[in-house]
Amino acid sequence: MDVLSHEGTESARRAVSLWPGYAPTPLLALHDIAREIGVEGVFYKDESARFDLMNFKGLGGPYAVARHLMSIIERKTGQAVEAEDVLSGRYAEHVRDETVCCATDGNHGCSVAWAAQMFGCRSAIFIHATVSQGRERTIKSFGAEVRRTAGNYDDSVREVARTAEKEGWTVISDTSYPGYTTIPADVMHGYTVMADEAFDQMPDARPPTHLFLQTGVGAMAASVCVQALERFGDERPVTVLADPSRAACWFRSIEAGRPVEITGDIDTMMAGLACGKVSLLAWDVLKYGADAVVAVDDADAENCMRRLAAGGADTPLIVAGESAVAGLAALLAVSRDKGTREKLALNADSRVLVFGTEGATDAALYERIVGSSPAAVLAGAAS
Repeated sequence: MDVLSHEGTESARRAVSLWPGYAPTPLLALHDIAREIGVEGVFYKDESARFDLMNFKGLGGPYAVARHLMSIIERKTGQAVEAEDVLSGRYAEHVRDETVCCATDGNHGCSVAWAAQMFGCRSAIFIHATVSQGRERTIKSFGAEVRRTAGNYDDSVREVARTAEKEGWTVISDTSYPGYTTIPADVMHGYTVMADEAFDQMPDARPPTHLFLQTGVGAMAASVCVQALERFGDERPVTVLADPSRAACWFRSIEAGRPVEITGDIDTMMAGLACGKVSLLAWDVLKYGADAVVAVDDADAENCMRRLAAGGADTPLIVAGESAVAGLAALLAVSRDKGTREKLALNADSRVLVFGTEGATDAALYERIVGSSPAAVLAGAAS
């Protein structure tokens, strides 16, 4: 699993710590759910307060943009530069005409556009046919040029690659494929910051016994898996992947023992996970590091969103977006199956860590699903 390096994770952690507004996001204990499913604890890493983006993508894409701009500056000046040099604007004249681009379901594009605005370069973000108008407006608010393409997410990935080659732009993607791995590895190094925060925040410094991780292309899940192995070695947590049932590329790939592309209609309410093809780097990690994979229906994710918004006698009210809850939905599904629980050693001593990777990044869609606005949920939490 030599996909990421210790030096890379340390570099990412230092760079991210310099960015305006950085603070570790909270780790919340879901006591009511833990009691219900018969485990010692369920811990929810709440990424809804990550920078101005309300999602974990603010760690990966921006770090990869920073690394790319550092390489541009070093090539043009012949001088070694540090992360703070890019942030300070000291080399603005060398980066202002550089354009970074990506395909997105929403969150990754926001993060790349936000980074371009912060570091002083240009951005072009490609969205596919079903990306919501709300998410498009958010991307534009960070100064990006937005292009809407026909087809699904994987079609937009191909379109941005063609355009970047023609225009001389640089693709910032967490999706890797043969010949394109350096930038996706930088994105994944950024995601390890979230994993390190969560492991540091576990109560009594006791590590989790289980990880339930949503997939998409798999970059986030692989980054957490790598950090778990780095931290805990042979005592690493049992790792379960959560795939949307309508875009189950990981489920099918793990089943087949090789990457399998899902074609056709992969539209799912969990928009950030609507991917038909696994990332090459993530596959190299998760083909060994994942212990199981669960397909999650949209209805189960919606139920989890409503449940977190309602809170409980001993559980806080949480605003969780559609792609945030697949890991939790998979945990609840597994907990109801005695045979699967036994195979995964999910029992009264288990400490389960899930990652709530986004808040209400589309407020209108969130309200349609939950029945209350994000502001109303948060007002209830504050009362």
